[in-house]
Parts: sequence; C-alpha cells; structure tokens
Amino acid sequence: MEQNSRSQIISIPGAIIIGCTILAIGYFVTQRQSAPADTAVAQVPAINVAPVTSADHILGNPNAPIKVVEYSDPSCPFCKMFSPTMNDIIKTYGNTGKVAWVYRNFPLDEPNTDGSVLHPNASTQSQAFECAASLGGNDKFWAFEKEWYSVFPLQGATNRSVTEDNAQLVNVAKTIGLDAVSFNDCLSSGQFKSKIDDQRLSGMNAGVSGTPTSFFLLSKAAGPRTVNLMSELLISYKLSPSFLYLSNDRKIIMMSGAMPKELITKILDTVLSEI
Repeated sequence: MEQNSRSQIISIPGAIIIGCTILAIGYFVTQRQSAPADTAVAQVPAINVAPVTSADHILGNPNAPIKVVEYSDPSCPFCKMFSPTMNDIIKTYGNTGKVAWVYRNFPLDEPNTDGSVLHPNASTQSQAFECAASLGGNDKFWAFEKEWYSVFPLQGATNRSVTEDNAQLVNVAKTIGLDAVSFNDCLSSGQFKSKIDDQRLSGMNAGVSGTPTSFFLLSKAAGPRTVNLMSELLISYKLSPSFLYLSNDRKIIMMSGAMPKELITKILDTVLSEI
C-alpha cells in the first residue's frame, strides 16, 4: 500500500501533498474501514477548481454536461489502475456527448520532511505527456496517456533510474507514432516544467491531497437523488466522507482515488437524470 501520512508537509510553500491514496477496488475489499451507518455526504462551501478551457486536454465533448477533471501523477500505481476505468467511462458516455474527461498533471516529486521523494521521475513523465500533445495534438496526448499507463509497472515509481524511465518514455512516443528525436528534444528542453507546476498549483488550490483526485463539474446543480445516492455510496463502500463530497451549490462533486467503475457510473447516471 502506497500512502503518505496526512501530517507530512512537502516542501512546496504552503502546500500539503499526500502520496497516492488507497483506492483500487482491491483495497475497498481487503482494507476498508467501517463507516457509521448514518454517514451523510458532506457539502462544503466552495471547491475552487480552475475552469476547463481550450488549453486543457479534453477527451470527449468539451460542452458535455459533466466534465470529469482528473489530477493525476504518471508514477502513481492507482492512477494506472484508474486510467482504464476512465477510458471505459468515455467509451460508454463520451460517444453520446454526455461526459468529457479532462486530464491535469499533479506529480508527487517533491521531498517530504524526511527528505524522501515519493515519485522522483513524475515531473519528467508529466512533461512527456505535454510533449506528446505539442508534437501530435490532442489525439496523441490521449494515445500517450493510455499507452503509458498500460506499460508503466506498478512498482516502477521508485525502482527505476531516470535513464530507464526516459527510455520507456521515448518508446511510448514511438509506439504511438511520434518522432523519437523530436520527442526527446522536447523532453530534454524542460519547456513544459512551468506548465506542470501551474497545474499542480491549481490542484492544490482545489484541495487535491493525493492522486488520482477527480472533480465532476456539472452544467446544472444536482438534485436530491444525487445527494442521497452519494450518502448511500459512502455507506455501501465504507468510505470516509472526505473521499466523496459535494459543493454547496451542488455543481461540483469531488472524488478521491481510483474508485471502481460501478460507483462512478451510478453517480453519472443519477446526475444525468437530474440535470
């Protein structure tokens, strides 16, 4: 299980970042803790998510009534587990224009107070995603995302050297049809580091404390059935209310971790019936 203590402060000024949260379906089955029977979904005053713009990486209809904004770390094993879930979600809901997926980078590569680094190569990997987009557009970005998470080893976040990791980044670029020399030049330049830092900061401003963290941006306020469903999900999956909550205006749902497809589809179906 890969997790940092919530009390560990990372050396980004004013920011607290937690490592990959416990959230693959296997952990729900084997390690979840009991939640009280009267668990109710929390509604918080505001969730400060940066608006989706044309600068974002969007898979699906940019005007979809539900946009799922995911903050992800390319080294995170739970992000690897979550990637096929979201790809399946888009196959189901994206073709009808009802749901779009927005990917934002949140690399956990800053040292903890004890000097350890959770994912030392994550920033470079995030920059590789941006290089894929710059060389091949939105289609190549999403092809890179899918291929990277499919081949990245679950235990590769801390066990591989920078040289080994960069070699795999280039191999992924070649696999999806990008020119290896141009890709390597882009990656070596570090030209997207500031963009990655900005995305990470936007995640922190939104309350991201681990990866993956997703925000469901709704075109209209969700109704009472959605609120009731979320409370039921907290109980049935025995989740802490901090893993699934709602903004007071009911236009943003926050979800921490690699939740199973069944849980996500229940939320999407209920929201779509009400907005």
